[in-house]
Amino acid sequence: MTLEVWSGCSLSQAQMKLPTNTIIARRKVEQYLLKPRLEDDKSGFLALAGYTSENADRLLTDLREQLLPLHAELFDQTEYGPKYRIHGTLTGPKGRVLRVVSIWMKEDATGETKFVTLVPDKL
Repeated sequence: MTLEVWSGCSLSQAQMKLPTNTIIARRKVEQYLLKPRLEDDKSGFLALAGYTSENADRLLTDLREQLLPLHAELFDQTEYGPKYRIHGTLTGPKGRVLRVVSIWMKEDATGETKFVTLVPDKL
């Protein structure tokens, strides 16, 4: 993992890039982000840009290509490992741009970095 810390930043403000081999689980995308839910539904928001369960591969690719390369900010240290957030945009199949905050975690037990979730970015 390459750490890029800018001088004058506190640890909580330090930014870095997450590894290119970060795990983005297909099941999480298909069964959590794109599946309508009664609570914490993300599918309706993502559908605005054209993401649906029928094109889950597109969302997997867009998470990896549009968000993962951006700078991540360490914001929490949990008992399982550090959590990072990435503020960015996703341009979906319809061409609509969604402002999102994505959450990622590096598991202490495995050393693997994984995608956790995303939510609309309410600037």
